[in-house]
Amino acid sequence: MTTPEPDSPDLSRVLVPLFQGVLHQDQKPQLWQALLDLQARVRDYVAVLGLELVLDEAEGYAYLAQREPEEGEAELPRLVRRRQLSFPVSLLLALLRKRLAEHDATAGDPRLVLSREQIVDLVRVFLPDTANEARLLDKINSHIKRVEELGFLRRLQHEEDCFEVRRILKAFVDAQWLREFDERLAAYRQHLEEEA
Repeated sequence: MTTPEPDSPDLSRVLVPLFQGVLHQDQKPQLWQALLDLQARVRDYVAVLGLELVLDEAEGYAYLAQREPEEGEAELPRLVRRRQLSFPVSLLLALLRKRLAEHDATAGDPRLVLSREQIVDLVRVFLPDTANEARLLDKINSHIKRVEELGFLRRLQHEEDCFEVRRILKAFVDAQWLREFDERLAAYRQHLEEEA
């Protein structure tokens, strides 16, 4: 198998941002269109590296994922690293995903925008009570910042304390992940009740 050459400046312009992370249609519409036009070539090129293009036109995002080896095929070293998430960050992701599902079921607006206060209220219920409110808020704010760094929240430019929940969250936090997390959360709650 010969390696496809990125002989076009357009192909390189599309590949580099994909190697850097997620490409969102609303943030880079011209690059998005180039990706749609060059989709087959991008898929061929990244396949050589053991990657696959995940492209959701309806939701407007694309990213590269490690391709699972086929039966009898040797597994390649991981190019895309897995990230270990802390419990509070996982909790926040699960709560945001559930909130996104509720929003999709009831609202006509495709964007889910939450204030920092709304996000804090989502998480606060699941964290142990503390006398030091300021410390609790600092912890929750650090978790919000981590989720923002992961690309699942985007701070609105003209509203400092408002965030858009990015639709790519649906690709990473699916129904199976939520079910497994709910089971772990139930065990965690039971453990807290036994300690009390």
